[in-house]
Amino acid sequence: MDARDFQKWIDSYYEERGWADLDIFVRIGFLSEETGEVARAIRALEIGRDRPDEVEGTFDECKKNLTEELGDVLGNVAVIANKYNIDFEDIFSQHRNKLFDRYQK
Repeated sequence: MDARDFQKWIDSYYEERGWADLDIFVRIGFLSEETGEVARAIRALEIGRDRPDEVEGTFDECKKNLTEELGDVLGNVAVIANKYNIDFEDIFSQHRNKLFDRYQK
């Protein structure tokens, strides 16, 4: 699945469930929550878990969890982009151009 297909799929999947209709500030809260879960997944990969109520996973299990959490972040970013009619391809291009202009001079 490429970026454009993912963005379209998220749009229809979230629309079918009524998730796309949430207030943008609620969506930003979800994005923040998912970003925290990415941080937690990276911590599990890099230094492990140190709480007695958490189960230590294998590297592959932790990597799978990180992949899922990154997907949750991308899903929320796609909903926000869709709300403002911004294509992922435009985001990628503008970000690349910004970095090139900033650091390639």
